[in-house]
Amino acid sequence: MTKYNYNVIGVMSGTSLDGIDLVYVTYNVDHHWRFKIHYAETIKYSPQWKILLAKLVNQSMEQLQAIDLEYSEYLATVISTFIKKHKIETIDFIASHGHTALHQPEQGLTYQIGNQQILADILNEKIICDYRVEDVALGGQGAPLVPIGDRLLFKDFDYCLNLGGFANVSYDFKDVRIAYDICPVNIVLNHYVAKLNLEYDDKGQLASAGKINIDLLLRLNNLSYYIEKPPKSLGLEWVNLNIFPLIASYQLKIEDILSTYVEHVAIQISDVLSESKSKVLVTGGGVYNRFLIDRLRHLSIVEIVIPQNDIIEFKEALIFGLLGVLKERDEINCLKSVTGAKRNHSSGKILIPKNRI
Repeated sequence: MTKYNYNVIGVMSGTSLDGIDLVYVTYNVDHHWRFKIHYAETIKYSPQWKILLAKLVNQSMEQLQAIDLEYSEYLATVISTFIKKHKIETIDFIASHGHTALHQPEQGLTYQIGNQQILADILNEKIICDYRVEDVALGGQGAPLVPIGDRLLFKDFDYCLNLGGFANVSYDFKDVRIAYDICPVNIVLNHYVAKLNLEYDDKGQLASAGKINIDLLLRLNNLSYYIEKPPKSLGLEWVNLNIFPLIASYQLKIEDILSTYVEHVAIQISDVLSESKSKVLVTGGGVYNRFLIDRLRHLSIVEIVIPQNDIIEFKEALIFGLLGVLKERDEINCLKSVTGAKRNHSSGKILIPKNRI
């Protein structure tokens, strides 16, 4: 018998290392999908976890597998605390993205830690997770995965733009969903403010006080990724290879780096949002960077819409919950038009607690 209501905990950890986002959501479907977020919070990483996760790309596969198990146990503790804190009693399943350790789809490789069987066993709940692996095996980028949720949950907007570790966009073009990573954002900005012992540039005040280095800006804008056609996606490896060495070659003050990089981001995004009279839903931590939003509004010709806080901060966790629902219903949750896979498919693996088997 087909269900039409689902109570799900969605879990997401992004590349900007802000923490683990958790949402408890009820999804309803008749002719359209609707949702209600009951509880949402971000559990910040300890300094030790933050350092470890930032260095995952440098670990051997054997080391990654050990970290994977440890992280799965840690994730179970975080989710369990969330459940107890909010006295959540009705859970159909937990939909978890995990945390991306490696993402090299051109080599057929993507690895998200935190998706081990022990997660289901400790929580004694069904887990739906590890959404990227199957797509990469089908020749896709394994990313972005959020666009199916943009289409189903936020259909009133022409574009959905997320400003997280990376800026990614999703929109319909001739009834086909197009989506891709535009450029790195917080993964770069936060890297430089960390040198000042800050987690982020509050409201973009540091960037607004800096000066743009035109030569660096031109070289950033001329990176070959920006002229590639989608489907395409970015990872920390690409940033380490292309962004950080380029910026380091200029020996600029932090404020000038931030100012230049914000301008770069605003230019790249405004080039994509090219349809006038369009409504753009903007979410992710980058929304709070007022300087970036001001530059984006100045350079683009679209209506920038910033929603309520729980959508700004938890949209990805919300949508990964929906991906789990679609997997549970054996419906498409991964679009070939977005990832470049051979076919649309229902991606993810399902973990059943051992005592329920």
